[in-house]
Amino acid sequence: MTFTGLYVPLITPFTADGEVAADALEALAHEVLDAGAAGLVALGTTGEPATLTAAEQSRVIDICAEVCRAREAALIVGAGSNATLDSARALATLDPRATAALAVVPYYNRPSEAGVVEHFRALAAASPVPVLIYHIPYRTSRTLSAETLCRLAELPNVAGFKYTAGGIDDTTIAFLSRMPEHTSLLAGDDLYAAPLLALGASGAILACANVAPAPYADLVTAWRAGDLRRGRELGNRLAPLAQALFAEPNPVVVKAVLAAQGRIPTPNVRLPLLPASREALTAALAVLPEERAGIRV
Repeated sequence: MTFTGLYVPLITPFTADGEVAADALEALAHEVLDAGAAGLVALGTTGEPATLTAAEQSRVIDICAEVCRAREAALIVGAGSNATLDSARALATLDPRATAALAVVPYYNRPSEAGVVEHFRALAAASPVPVLIYHIPYRTSRTLSAETLCRLAELPNVAGFKYTAGGIDDTTIAFLSRMPEHTSLLAGDDLYAAPLLALGASGAILACANVAPAPYADLVTAWRAGDLRRGRELGNRLAPLAQALFAEPNPVVVKAVLAAQGRIPTPNVRLPLLPASREALTAALAVLPEERAGIRV
Protein backbone atom coordinates (compact mmCIF):
# COMPACT_ATOMS: atom_id res chain seq x y z
CA MET A 1 0.00 0.00 0.00
CA THR A 2 1.30 3.47 -0.89
CA PHE A 3 0.41 6.70 0.88
CA THR A 4 0.28 9.92 -1.09
CA GLY A 5 -1.19 13.34 -0.38
CA LEU A 6 -1.80 15.20 2.85
CA TYR A 7 -2.81 13.46 6.08
CA VAL A 8 -3.87 15.72 8.92
CA PRO A 9 -2.91 14.72 12.48
CA LEU A 10 -5.97 16.07 14.21
CA ILE A 11 -5.82 17.92 17.51
CA THR A 12 -8.10 16.68 20.28
CA PRO A 13 -10.39 19.59 21.21
CA PHE A 14 -11.61 19.90 24.80
CA THR A 15 -14.69 21.51 26.28
CA ALA A 16 -14.55 24.06 29.09
CA ASP A 17 -15.17 21.14 31.47
CA GLY A 18 -12.14 19.29 30.16
CA GLU A 19 -14.03 16.64 28.19
CA VAL A 20 -13.28 15.64 24.60
CA ALA A 21 -15.32 17.97 22.36
CA ALA A 22 -16.67 15.28 20.06
CA ASP A 23 -18.75 17.55 17.82
CA ALA A 24 -15.82 19.91 17.25
CA LEU A 25 -13.50 17.00 16.42
CA GLU A 26 -15.97 15.61 13.89
CA ALA A 27 -16.45 19.03 12.29
CA LEU A 28 -12.69 19.60 12.04
CA ALA A 29 -12.26 16.15 10.47
CA HIS A 30 -14.79 16.96 7.77
CA GLU A 31 -13.29 20.40 7.25
CA VAL A 32 -9.77 19.17 6.50
CA LEU A 33 -11.09 16.51 4.13
CA ASP A 34 -13.22 19.13 2.38
CA ALA A 35 -10.03 21.14 1.95
CA GLY A 36 -8.28 18.35 0.06
CA ALA A 37 -6.64 16.11 2.65
CA ALA A 38 -6.28 12.45 1.63
CA GLY A 39 -6.90 11.23 5.14
CA LEU A 40 -6.70 11.73 8.88
CA VAL A 41 -4.28 10.74 11.61
CA ALA A 42 -5.92 9.91 14.93
CA LEU A 43 -3.87 9.88 18.14
CA GLY A 44 -0.76 11.36 16.60
CA THR A 45 1.44 13.55 18.82
CA THR A 46 -0.72 16.55 17.89
CA GLY A 47 -3.75 14.78 19.39
CA GLU A 48 -2.15 14.55 22.86
CA PRO A 49 -2.73 10.79 23.15
CA ALA A 50 -0.47 10.37 26.17
CA THR A 51 -2.84 12.46 28.29
CA LEU A 52 -6.07 10.88 27.06
CA THR A 53 -7.73 8.02 28.92
CA ALA A 54 -8.25 4.72 27.13
CA ALA A 55 -11.94 5.55 26.76
CA GLU A 56 -11.11 8.96 25.28
CA GLN A 57 -8.65 7.41 22.85
CA SER A 58 -11.33 4.98 21.70
CA ARG A 59 -13.78 7.85 21.27
CA VAL A 60 -11.33 9.83 19.14
CA ILE A 61 -10.65 6.80 16.92
CA ASP A 62 -14.36 6.12 16.58
CA ILE A 63 -15.15 9.67 15.47
CA CYS A 64 -12.29 9.75 12.97
CA ALA A 65 -13.09 6.27 11.66
CA GLU A 66 -16.73 7.13 11.03
CA VAL A 67 -15.79 10.31 9.19
CA CYS A 68 -13.24 8.46 7.07
CA ARG A 69 -15.73 5.69 6.31
CA ALA A 70 -18.33 8.20 5.18
CA ARG A 71 -15.81 10.14 3.12
CA GLU A 72 -13.86 7.12 1.80
CA ALA A 73 -10.66 8.59 3.24
CA ALA A 74 -7.66 6.89 4.80
CA LEU A 75 -7.34 6.65 8.58
CA ILE A 76 -3.89 6.35 10.14
CA VAL A 77 -3.94 5.57 13.86
CA GLY A 78 -1.07 6.28 16.24
CA ALA A 79 -0.27 3.21 18.34
CA GLY A 80 2.56 1.77 20.40
CA SER A 81 5.26 3.08 22.68
CA ASN A 82 8.89 2.31 23.52
CA ALA A 83 8.00 -1.19 24.80
CA THR A 84 7.97 -3.82 22.06
CA LEU A 85 5.59 -6.36 23.63
CA ASP A 86 3.03 -3.74 24.64
CA SER A 87 3.28 -2.09 21.25
CA ALA A 88 2.80 -5.37 19.42
CA ARG A 89 -0.32 -6.07 21.49
CA ALA A 90 -1.66 -2.58 20.76
CA LEU A 91 -1.17 -3.00 17.03
CA ALA A 92 -2.62 -6.51 17.02
CA THR A 93 -5.86 -5.18 18.54
CA LEU A 94 -5.99 -1.99 16.46
CA ASP A 95 -9.42 -0.81 15.37
CA PRO A 96 -10.19 -2.74 12.16
CA ARG A 97 -11.32 0.47 10.46
CA ALA A 98 -7.73 1.77 10.46
CA THR A 99 -5.92 1.95 7.13
CA ALA A 100 -2.47 1.97 8.73
CA ALA A 101 -0.73 2.21 12.09
CA LEU A 102 1.75 4.97 12.94
CA ALA A 103 4.34 3.66 15.41
CA VAL A 104 7.15 5.76 16.83
CA VAL A 105 10.80 4.73 17.01
CA PRO A 106 11.40 3.58 20.63
CA TYR A 107 12.26 6.49 22.90
CA TYR A 108 13.95 6.92 26.29
CA ASN A 109 15.56 3.48 26.55
CA ARG A 110 17.77 4.27 23.52
CA PRO A 111 18.07 0.85 21.84
CA SER A 112 20.76 0.14 19.28
CA GLU A 113 19.87 0.61 15.64
CA ALA A 114 19.71 -3.18 15.33
CA GLY A 115 17.28 -3.18 18.26
CA VAL A 116 15.08 -0.65 16.46
CA VAL A 117 14.96 -2.95 13.43
CA GLU A 118 13.92 -5.92 15.57
CA HIS A 119 11.33 -3.78 17.39
CA PHE A 120 9.64 -2.93 14.10
CA ARG A 121 10.00 -6.46 12.77
CA ALA A 122 7.89 -7.59 15.73
CA LEU A 123 5.35 -4.76 15.33
CA ALA A 124 4.95 -5.26 11.60
CA ALA A 125 4.40 -9.00 12.09
CA ALA A 126 1.73 -8.36 14.73
CA SER A 127 -0.13 -5.58 12.90
CA PRO A 128 -3.17 -6.41 10.76
CA VAL A 129 -2.60 -3.21 8.74
CA PRO A 130 0.51 -1.65 7.17
CA VAL A 131 2.88 0.10 9.56
CA LEU A 132 4.26 3.59 9.10
CA ILE A 133 7.39 4.21 11.15
CA TYR A 134 7.50 7.56 12.91
CA HIS A 135 11.12 8.72 12.77
CA ILE A 136 11.50 11.78 14.99
CA PRO A 137 14.96 11.76 16.61
CA TYR A 138 14.60 15.05 18.46
CA ARG A 139 11.84 13.42 20.54
CA THR A 140 13.19 9.86 20.70
CA SER A 141 16.92 10.62 21.10
CA ARG A 142 17.54 7.76 18.67
CA THR A 143 19.13 8.77 15.38
CA LEU A 144 19.09 6.25 12.56
CA SER A 145 21.54 5.85 9.71
CA ALA A 146 20.49 5.68 6.08
CA GLU A 147 21.45 2.00 6.11
CA THR A 148 19.12 1.30 9.04
CA LEU A 149 16.29 3.28 7.45
CA CYS A 150 16.69 1.18 4.32
CA ARG A 151 16.63 -2.03 6.38
CA LEU A 152 13.42 -0.87 8.04
CA ALA A 153 11.88 -0.05 4.67
CA GLU A 154 12.42 -3.66 3.52
CA LEU A 155 10.60 -5.23 6.47
CA PRO A 156 7.38 -7.04 5.47
CA ASN A 157 4.28 -4.95 6.23
CA VAL A 158 6.23 -1.71 6.68
CA ALA A 159 4.62 0.74 4.27
CA GLY A 160 6.88 3.70 4.93
CA PHE A 161 7.78 6.53 7.27
CA LYS A 162 6.59 9.70 8.81
CA TYR A 163 9.95 11.39 8.41
CA THR A 164 10.60 14.14 10.96
CA ALA A 165 14.36 14.41 11.15
CA GLY A 166 14.43 18.12 12.04
CA GLY A 167 16.07 19.24 8.82
CA ILE A 168 17.59 18.09 5.55
CA ASP A 169 20.91 16.44 6.35
CA ASP A 170 23.28 13.97 4.70
CA THR A 171 21.33 11.01 6.11
CA THR A 172 18.11 12.34 4.57
CA ILE A 173 19.76 12.74 1.18
CA ALA A 174 21.36 9.29 1.34
CA PHE A 175 18.15 7.58 2.40
CA LEU A 176 15.98 9.26 -0.22
CA SER A 177 18.48 8.36 -2.93
CA ARG A 178 18.33 4.67 -1.90
CA MET A 179 14.74 4.38 -0.70
CA PRO A 180 12.86 1.42 -2.23
CA GLU A 181 10.15 2.31 -4.75
CA HIS A 182 7.44 0.67 -2.67
CA THR A 183 8.19 2.88 0.36
CA SER A 184 5.98 5.87 1.16
CA LEU A 185 7.82 8.76 2.76
CA LEU A 186 5.54 11.32 4.40
CA ALA A 187 7.12 14.62 5.39
CA GLY A 188 6.52 15.22 9.09
CA ASP A 189 8.45 18.46 9.64
CA ASP A 190 6.08 21.29 8.75
CA LEU A 191 8.90 23.73 8.12
CA TYR A 192 10.79 21.30 5.88
CA ALA A 193 7.81 19.79 4.09
CA ALA A 194 8.44 21.59 0.80
CA PRO A 195 12.10 20.52 0.41
CA LEU A 196 11.24 16.94 1.38
CA LEU A 197 8.50 16.89 -1.24
CA ALA A 198 10.94 18.33 -3.75
CA LEU A 199 13.33 15.48 -2.93
CA GLY A 200 10.69 12.85 -3.53
CA ALA A 201 8.42 12.50 -0.49
CA SER A 202 5.07 11.01 -1.51
CA GLY A 203 3.03 13.13 0.87
CA ALA A 204 2.97 14.69 4.31
CA ILE A 205 1.57 14.46 7.83
CA LEU A 206 1.51 18.07 9.04
CA ALA A 207 0.14 19.55 12.27
CA CYS A 208 -0.16 23.00 10.70
CA ALA A 209 -2.78 21.60 8.33
CA ASN A 210 -5.26 21.69 11.22
CA VAL A 211 -5.16 25.46 10.77
CA ALA A 212 -4.62 25.80 7.02
CA PRO A 213 -5.55 22.50 5.37
CA ALA A 214 -6.12 23.73 1.81
CA PRO A 215 -2.73 25.44 1.32
CA TYR A 216 -0.92 22.38 2.66
CA ALA A 217 -2.98 20.06 0.46
CA ASP A 218 -2.11 22.32 -2.48
CA LEU A 219 1.57 22.22 -1.48
CA VAL A 220 1.65 18.44 -1.69
CA THR A 221 -0.32 18.40 -4.92
CA ALA A 222 1.97 20.95 -6.57
CA TRP A 223 5.16 19.04 -5.86
CA ARG A 224 3.56 15.71 -6.79
CA ALA A 225 2.39 17.19 -10.08
CA GLY A 226 5.78 18.71 -10.87
CA ASP A 227 4.49 22.27 -10.62
CA LEU A 228 7.78 23.64 -9.30
CA ARG A 229 6.77 27.28 -9.39
CA ARG A 230 3.57 26.69 -7.40
CA GLY A 231 5.29 24.33 -4.99
CA ARG A 232 8.09 26.79 -4.32
CA GLU A 233 5.67 29.69 -3.90
CA LEU A 234 3.48 27.80 -1.41
CA GLY A 235 6.46 26.49 0.52
CA ASN A 236 7.86 29.98 0.96
CA ARG A 237 4.49 31.46 1.95
CA LEU A 238 3.76 28.72 4.49
CA ALA A 239 7.19 28.79 6.17
CA PRO A 240 6.33 31.72 8.51
CA LEU A 241 3.11 29.97 9.55
CA ALA A 242 4.99 26.77 10.43
CA GLN A 243 7.51 28.74 12.45
CA ALA A 244 4.76 30.60 14.32
CA LEU A 245 2.67 27.50 15.07
CA PHE A 246 5.72 25.67 16.46
CA ALA A 247 7.03 28.61 18.50
CA GLU A 248 5.78 26.78 21.61
CA PRO A 249 5.28 23.04 22.18
CA ASN A 250 2.93 21.42 19.69
CA PRO A 251 -0.10 21.60 19.65
CA VAL A 252 -0.61 24.54 22.02
CA VAL A 253 -0.38 27.32 19.42
CA VAL A 254 -2.40 25.33 16.87
CA LYS A 255 -5.21 24.91 19.41
CA ALA A 256 -5.05 28.57 20.41
CA VAL A 257 -5.49 29.64 16.79
CA LEU A 258 -8.35 27.21 16.19
CA ALA A 259 -10.11 28.48 19.32
CA ALA A 260 -9.56 32.11 18.32
CA GLN A 261 -11.17 31.30 14.96
CA GLY A 262 -14.14 29.67 16.70
CA ARG A 263 -13.39 26.26 15.19
CA ILE A 264 -12.96 24.52 18.56
CA PRO A 265 -14.61 25.50 21.86
CA THR A 266 -11.46 26.14 23.91
CA PRO A 267 -7.68 26.29 23.45
CA ASN A 268 -7.28 23.92 26.41
CA VAL A 269 -4.45 21.40 26.59
CA ARG A 270 -3.59 18.97 29.36
CA LEU A 271 -0.62 19.09 31.68
CA PRO A 272 2.31 18.96 31.39
CA LEU A 273 1.50 21.22 28.43
CA LEU A 274 0.44 24.80 29.18
CA PRO A 275 -1.78 26.99 26.99
CA ALA A 276 -0.11 29.13 24.36
CA SER A 277 1.09 32.56 25.38
CA ARG A 278 -0.71 35.64 24.12
CA GLU A 279 2.44 36.61 22.21
CA ALA A 280 2.59 33.26 20.37
CA LEU A 281 -1.10 33.43 19.45
CA THR A 282 -0.79 37.01 18.18
CA ALA A 283 2.23 36.10 16.07
CA ALA A 284 0.48 33.10 14.55
CA LEU A 285 -2.70 35.01 13.73
CA ALA A 286 -0.61 37.66 11.99
CA VAL A 287 0.70 35.18 9.41
CA LEU A 288 -2.53 33.27 8.73
CA PRO A 289 -4.19 33.34 5.32
CA GLU A 290 -6.81 36.09 5.30
CA GLU A 291 -9.87 33.86 5.29
CA ARG A 292 -10.85 32.30 8.61
CA ALA A 293 -10.52 28.63 7.67
CA GLY A 294 -7.11 29.06 6.07
CA ILE A 295 -8.38 28.54 2.55
CA ARG A 296 -5.99 29.03 -0.36
CA VAL A 297 -2.91 31.18 0.06
